[in-house]
Amino acid sequence: MSVCVCVMLRRRRLRQEECWSNSSGRLSRRTRMMKMFTLLGVVWIHVIVSVTCHYSCNAPLVSTLPRSSFSSSSQAFSGNASHFAKMDTRDEMDHTPWLQLDLREPMEVTAVATQGRVSRYRLFYGDTPQTLKEYLQDDGHFLTNADAQTAVLVKLSPPPRCRFLRFVPLEWTSSDGLGLLVEVFGCSYKSHVADFDGHSALLYRFKQKSVSTAKDVISLRFKSRQADGVLLHGEGRRGHFITLELRAARLVLHLNLDSTSDGRGGSEVAGTVGSLLDDERWHWVAIERLNKQVKVSIDRHTQSFETRGQGESLEVDYELSFGGIPLPGKPGTFLRRNFEGCMENVYYNGINVIDLAKRRKPQMYTVGNITFSCLRPERTACTFVSSNSSFLWLPSALQTTIGGGDFSIRFQFRTWNPNGLLLATGLGVMQWKLRLHISNGQLLLGNAATGPRVNDGLWHWLSMDYRGLRLVLTLDHQPIITMQQPHPLEPNGGFFFGGCGASGCQSRSLSFQGCIRLLSIDRRPVKLSLVRRGLLGNFSSLNFDTCHIRDRCLPNMCEHGTSCTQTWNHFNCDCSGSGYAGATCHHSIFESSCESYKLSGGSSGFYFIDTDGSGPLGPTRVYCNMTDDKVWTVMSHNVTLPVRISDSTHKPHVMKFNYSASPQQLRAIVMASEQCRQEVVFFCKKSHHFITEDGRPLCWWVDQHGERRTFRGSSNDIWSKNLEVLSHKEHLPLSIVIVEDSQAVYSVGPLLCHGDRHLWNMASFTQEGAYLCFPPLQATQTIDINFYFKTAAPSGIILDSGDQKDLIRVELSSPSVVTMSFSASVVSVKSHLPLNDGQWHYVRAERNIKEAWLQVDQLPVVFLEALPDRATHLGLGGNFFVGGAPYGPQSFLGCIRSLTVNSVTYDLQERAKKAPGVSPTCHGYCDGSSVVCHNHGRCVEKSDGFTCDCSRSAYTGLLCKDEVALSFDKETSITYTFSPENHQKSPVSENGGPRAREDVTFSFVTLQRPAMLMSIKNDRMHYIAVLLAGDGSLRVWYGLQSDGKPEVLSPASSSLADGRPHRVRILHESNIVCVQVDQEVNRKFILESNAEPIHITTMTLGKGTLDKSLPLEVISAGQAGFVGCLSSVHVNHVAPLKAALLQRGVSPVEVRGALVWSRCSIASHNLKEQTTSTTASKDGGQKETGLVTGCVVALVLTAACLLTAMIRLLYRCRAQS
Repeated sequence: MSVCVCVMLRRRRLRQEECWSNSSGRLSRRTRMMKMFTLLGVVWIHVIVSVTCHYSCNAPLVSTLPRSSFSSSSQAFSGNASHFAKMDTRDEMDHTPWLQLDLREPMEVTAVATQGRVSRYRLFYGDTPQTLKEYLQDDGHFLTNADAQTAVLVKLSPPPRCRFLRFVPLEWTSSDGLGLLVEVFGCSYKSHVADFDGHSALLYRFKQKSVSTAKDVISLRFKSRQADGVLLHGEGRRGHFITLELRAARLVLHLNLDSTSDGRGGSEVAGTVGSLLDDERWHWVAIERLNKQVKVSIDRHTQSFETRGQGESLEVDYELSFGGIPLPGKPGTFLRRNFEGCMENVYYNGINVIDLAKRRKPQMYTVGNITFSCLRPERTACTFVSSNSSFLWLPSALQTTIGGGDFSIRFQFRTWNPNGLLLATGLGVMQWKLRLHISNGQLLLGNAATGPRVNDGLWHWLSMDYRGLRLVLTLDHQPIITMQQPHPLEPNGGFFFGGCGASGCQSRSLSFQGCIRLLSIDRRPVKLSLVRRGLLGNFSSLNFDTCHIRDRCLPNMCEHGTSCTQTWNHFNCDCSGSGYAGATCHHSIFESSCESYKLSGGSSGFYFIDTDGSGPLGPTRVYCNMTDDKVWTVMSHNVTLPVRISDSTHKPHVMKFNYSASPQQLRAIVMASEQCRQEVVFFCKKSHHFITEDGRPLCWWVDQHGERRTFRGSSNDIWSKNLEVLSHKEHLPLSIVIVEDSQAVYSVGPLLCHGDRHLWNMASFTQEGAYLCFPPLQATQTIDINFYFKTAAPSGIILDSGDQKDLIRVELSSPSVVTMSFSASVVSVKSHLPLNDGQWHYVRAERNIKEAWLQVDQLPVVFLEALPDRATHLGLGGNFFVGGAPYGPQSFLGCIRSLTVNSVTYDLQERAKKAPGVSPTCHGYCDGSSVVCHNHGRCVEKSDGFTCDCSRSAYTGLLCKDEVALSFDKETSITYTFSPENHQKSPVSENGGPRAREDVTFSFVTLQRPAMLMSIKNDRMHYIAVLLAGDGSLRVWYGLQSDGKPEVLSPASSSLADGRPHRVRILHESNIVCVQVDQEVNRKFILESNAEPIHITTMTLGKGTLDKSLPLEVISAGQAGFVGCLSSVHVNHVAPLKAALLQRGVSPVEVRGALVWSRCSIASHNLKEQTTSTTASKDGGQKETGLVTGCVVALVLTAACLLTAMIRLLYRCRAQS
């Protein structure tokens, strides 16, 4: 690779140009420069650029630099001096070229301009070459160069303050080499610096004893050598305090304004911002407080919060300390760990604290040793950039044996990865291999894993000492492993750090990916500069001079409050229990309305709905009543029983109603519905029409906006019933009822809504070139798109973002292919059947920071992983077009409905009324909310009507309403085998995808317990078992971990083996399982194993052959089988009962035992009669037994009475005689 880099120097015109190349030929400087100009196509180009910044900080900085300010990554041969910017390492082929500028003093850089053959590069900045930090723009894009002829100006906001700049080319446009012209703009700035050694502090003392402020502005810059330390502290006698400190390399602000608490009673607030702040680089901090409102900023990250308690001012006594918290009366003693590093330009409410200290003003007091410069030597680090090939090898000859083969190794490391090889070497004549790994976040030496977690991104001290046959491993100055060796060990073959290379220690472990510094062997520091120059050891895939660690969870890209974890190259979001899924937990796993659940085959019951999809509202639990033609969404409240008011003459009766959903969720559901209502029933006596003679209401209610609304009533001296139906959507729901001077009993019903205004909001595009135009899309990092379409045209643009820079386009590119294009990438889904069949097809798409995916109907999701470290922000500035575009090749002819982008539903009907060639309706038998196909049935248009396609339904019949039910005996079983083709069409197969789910529904009637209802297995011996336990309760067993304990879900404790029909639905998505039993039970479980839906291979209904290693309860239920009636069994799109009854020989289904068609309602009736007759016979037998027993007892009592009477009579006769 030939590298040519040019630096553009200018004052009034281009005066000087330095060019360097690492080509192998020894050309003269004049010849090389002429060759360079030919390659670049640039002949003395003067690029005029200007920058508008604050205080005119836009002067060109490169023009005044001497030749010694330029350096680069390598040189071709010694004849080229460094001021020609020739490459200065040993390799003739430089695979990681860079250009570095030394600005000679700290500067504020506001812009850079580039020109040349480099199409993409990275920019690093810092005070020293060892502490360079990558500059990332706010929009997430890398700095880019357009072409070799055009100068590109990039403004840097916020402007970095630094002395060194390094340009690292990533891509270039010519195979002959790369070329780059650069200019830097900015200005110098005043710097007041103080160096704290970890045992010192700077005190700013007030003129009065106490200072109370309602507003504070504190700002400073710092660079720290430690992960912990106090930056500033102030406190008052009334319990007020403010503390800004580093804790685990994060910035934490503690603040208490409440005079009644010392902060430990709950009034203290703590804001945490930033990460990896112990990187010995400058960071800017600002604290702004106005009364109780606080904003904390670190570099580009800001957090705002409000203080607790009643206080609005901060009262600090005597002084404010910087760098530590001195203990009063004990000079040199501090309460917490002090700050170690440098602070610059410390301002407290406009006062330059360090400037006052430098001028030795009387209000400043110094504790310990503080110097007003920042000249400490930087600690050089090296970065292991690859988890496959990075390693550092140091020879054994470096050691100075302490005695008898003893050795000592010491270094610091930091990483995010949970696994990797840290250290390896051969020991002793037996070639025993010593390997120190990071395994699952802990250190592993041999087979012993111990110690705290080390993949937290922080620096950790590690030392390994071998003395006198004893090996001790110490982590952060604490011994964690001690091993006694029977024979002396002596290192041979050198030491491998981070990895082994191709022929090293032959370890199969991943290489260490992270940073190492302060490396020493046998107490002798290793100079990494010698390694970099090839004078010591060997290495591969290492970056020297700086640690390139990056916190990929800052800012947190995981949405909806989910947590972020990371490795060196990637971050991952934990969506557990959130109700959302996807790479960034963006899209909801629930439908948006009860209407949607009905269209997908649902029946009446409790459901979670998420009205705004990927928006911030979140899911809420409602009851969906689907028994009528209209689907009603029922939202209950906390007052379910009638309320009696006995006497309200002295004190008004006030009742507040709390609903199962938040006010924002209720508002969204009401506005998305076609109609809503809420009934209020009053039983009143002497209601006075609920209004006094002067017109003042005696009874009213408060709507969702807080407005009062009156009830209507009647005047009677007797108790009367008054029913009022509240039906104004703008007012609902009722939140408070207030009653005065009336005797009444009232009840308030739940909020009822029906219809989905968005589901059938549509537009029909009837003319070529017609389209709808909307304002630009509001999306920065993630965009999700959902819509239905139908067409007879072979192709056409469906959606277009109207922006050529960051294009988002969805189109039907061919009769069977839907394509999503964005930037320079394309994702396509191909159907095995034509999509221009005039039927509705559902499209879901998402593009986020990690990936893009596209799905059509139930076809497999197609993913496209984002390239690492590429642009993430969307720059969508153009209008959003639907149905085509002004510049598009071919517009769309057909219908589009239910279009939602990032939780915003577009009103296509309203916009279509004003657009030529677009109609607000779509004519057809299947184009409305009155579609009559039920239970997953698909409405298919015909020329003279419609038909229902029941192939994906568990039902049959003209409208997919006739249930398919079979009667099982003890030996009956039905096994359905999922073929690969069948499985790929199932959303179950898409593990981790947006539609990856196990959706199981079935109905049953039985008296048997225990009983096996259903068992599901895959090819890895994972299983799911749905059974009735010995007590008749429903159990769902999840055995999804080969080496783990199965999880048992018990949604209800009552017995279902009661001879009555029961309906069960089990929905498993991500690690969330929702189980619904009839209409009474709807429970959500979170699997502890975080198991995703499994790759189903077989599903068995009834008696099954199960592995003997399974739990006893599962085996017993499997052997018992199932006796009763099963109906409406539906697993995703598979209906095994229908396949066994109607498609045997065609479907992959196996039937054993007797198989009898049945109706579960009739079976339930028969079982009830059987149960009733059995109970009656038992009761009759008990009655007969009771009657006989009663008769016997009566006879015995009668005989006893007669005997008693006779005895008395005999005694009387004797007495008389």
